[in-house]
Amino acid sequence: SSTGHMIIGSTIMGIAQDEFVKVFTVAIQFGAILSVLVLYWKRFLQSFDFYVKLLYAFIPAVIAGLLFKDYIDLLLENVLVVGVMLLLGGVVFLFIERWVPGGTDTGPQPLTAKQAVI
Repeated sequence: SSTGHMIIGSTIMGIAQDEFVKVFTVAIQFGAILSVLVLYWKRFLQSFDFYVKLLYAFIPAVIAGLLFKDYIDLLLENVLVVGVMLLLGGVVFLFIERWVPGGTDTGPQPLTAKQAVI
């Protein structure tokens, strides 16, 4: 969602989506990812199996990203699409928190390779 907010914010402020802004967006996301790694590093060291399943989940995302790169780029340039997706994502989160039982974090759960790919 932070990328979506940056896209909307830069549009509101009249900042063109040039290469610098795109690189800045990626760089700022790296900082967010790094903060998660620093905060949860002990959890990440608990199981090698987690990384294998993460790789399984990553591969389809890379393939989809490569196949649909131009379409994804086109959608991310449309502020209306980004705003609607942020709104829909928020509604989905609210729905899950309200109607799906067991919304508390109980730590890492067992995950099969098939579930990781899906």
